[in-house]
Amino acid sequence: MGYGRVPCAVLFLCLFISFCLSYQCLADEVEANQTAQLLIDASKGSGHPIPQTLFGIFFEEINHAGAGGLWAELVSNRGFEAGGSNTPSNIDPWSIIGDESFLIVSTDRSSCFERNKVALRMEVLCNSEGTDICPSGGVGIYNPGFWGMNIEQGKSYKVVFYVRSTGAINISVSFTSSNGLQTLASTNIIASASDVSNWKKMEVLLEAKATNHNSRLQLTTTKKGVVWFDQVSAMPLETYKGHGFRNELVEMLADIKPRFIRFPGGCFVEGEWLRNAFRWKESIGPWEERPGHFGDVWMYWTDDGLGYFEFLQLAEDLGALPIWVFNNGISHNDQVDTSSILPFVHEALDGIEFARGDSSSTWGAVRTAMGHPEPFDLRYVAIGNEDCWKKNYRGNYLKFYDAIRHAYPDIKMISNCDGSSHQLDHPTDFYDFHAFVSEYAVTGKDAGTGSLLAALAEAGFLIGLEKNSDVVQMVSYAPLFVNSNDRRWNPDAIVFNSSQVYGTPSYWVQRFFTGSSGATLLNATLQTNSSMSLVASAITWQNSEDEQTNIRIKVVNFGNDSVKLKISVSGLNPNSVKLSGSVKLSGSTKTILTSTNLMDENSFEEPKKVALIQTQLENADKEMTVLLLPYSFTSFDLLEESASLRIGEADSSSISSI
Repeated sequence: MGYGRVPCAVLFLCLFISFCLSYQCLADEVEANQTAQLLIDASKGSGHPIPQTLFGIFFEEINHAGAGGLWAELVSNRGFEAGGSNTPSNIDPWSIIGDESFLIVSTDRSSCFERNKVALRMEVLCNSEGTDICPSGGVGIYNPGFWGMNIEQGKSYKVVFYVRSTGAINISVSFTSSNGLQTLASTNIIASASDVSNWKKMEVLLEAKATNHNSRLQLTTTKKGVVWFDQVSAMPLETYKGHGFRNELVEMLADIKPRFIRFPGGCFVEGEWLRNAFRWKESIGPWEERPGHFGDVWMYWTDDGLGYFEFLQLAEDLGALPIWVFNNGISHNDQVDTSSILPFVHEALDGIEFARGDSSSTWGAVRTAMGHPEPFDLRYVAIGNEDCWKKNYRGNYLKFYDAIRHAYPDIKMISNCDGSSHQLDHPTDFYDFHAFVSEYAVTGKDAGTGSLLAALAEAGFLIGLEKNSDVVQMVSYAPLFVNSNDRRWNPDAIVFNSSQVYGTPSYWVQRFFTGSSGATLLNATLQTNSSMSLVASAITWQNSEDEQTNIRIKVVNFGNDSVKLKISVSGLNPNSVKLSGSVKLSGSTKTILTSTNLMDENSFEEPKKVALIQTQLENADKEMTVLLLPYSFTSFDLLEESASLRIGEADSSSISSI
């Protein structure tokens, strides 16, 4: 594989940034309204196929991307395990309603779940009658979720919890405003002493009568006695395809049309210490039985409701291929010696069997019991994350590689080591970060929290990777998500809070490449007297929605002047095909990403300050002149009126045929 060209694409990214840092590019030396020409050869067989898997996404549990984000669970620390296994323990962010004269709240190890024994114990000292009258509204506990729960009028929410008591119970379950004064939805659970003398699962459906984006869940009572709670969950009834994912966040991902999803990290996979690394077996099965863990790299607790199974399900829901990154016995601070790595190897093999094994296999049966009898389409695994320089990486890697190759010879394995400049000393199918560019992004002060400047540099970089797609097989941006209340890394592609979401300019850049995976890269020659101010590419691709063939031309203008670009497309059959600018089938279109200032960013107040603007391209033809605005990324989709033309054998096809 000719790796030599890939570093050039990386160099382009650095050059683009340096040329634009002061908002003045080389175009300053050229007169305004400069001209350039782009020559495109669309003749049959002249281009080369782009890998079906070129553009995808990388999800890491960072910035509360999953817990309090993609996973729609509203309750934070639902099992009271975040404070540790020793009791009494911290129940944060749970808080108490009422003072210690009315109730005493603590934790103990009385839960019915073996892998998470901590439960909350609430001793109520007041009553609804007699001398010790409870305050109006009762006493109890509340959970604010992840910086406020988004409760919306007319929508339904399923609340589940486990309870036991020394006597009869009358528990009010309600969503209220953050101060508890406004009740959005409420119901009462009444049970006799015999019903709750042992742990019992309670489930209610609450329909909100009003909207509040900063709500909380309350469990209150006016009945004296001792009550234990455990595994308290609240989920919106409507989630993406009914699988527990927050609708609007997954829809943002679906619009990118990713061909793969790499998960669950990142450093999240490694941990600062192995004892805190993500372990897939602890993240499957009934949610109540998952112990959760403290992610000591990004410093927060996850209940692991978003576990290995859910990641595989998400990939399937998106029509993307899963890439599972598993721990190879190495963390940031400790590592397993190769002589002792075999149990970790077996754990990885079990994980592959969970994804791919039939229902009669040990771990395939577990997957089937979780509601997915058919195997998931797992074809790629990454052995560790960014560990190449660690002492035991090579030895551990070879143990994993040999075992997986023997058991699953078709699975493609990804090494952490870079083989672009020298021959690797171990076998691999892909190496990260060149053949697989798993984490790209422009960072630093000029990127801000997601600037147009950063996005334009990334656009140029991606065009470079697209041109080198005979070498680069996969590419994904990182980080993907950030909860605005917990920014651990800047910038990110998608920003959200409990009720809002927007894409940064970097997100919108990815939308330009939705048709590239599986397309054909055309030979395109850019003629300009300022070669560093423009970068361009051209592909032919088939829209999976209407099966129409398009030529997509993408151009980044890094200059502060407009450019008149003459586009010439040769090689089209003049008798059967011409480019259409008609309204028919939506016609040919122009899409542009730009703004008035290079440092412009999107926000909750202006979510599309820097976003795609699409218009009809009226003058679409084989020969046409278009205007490129300063500091802009523009694409031209030229619709071919005849669908009979297919350039080469590698036109885009649906993910199901990959």
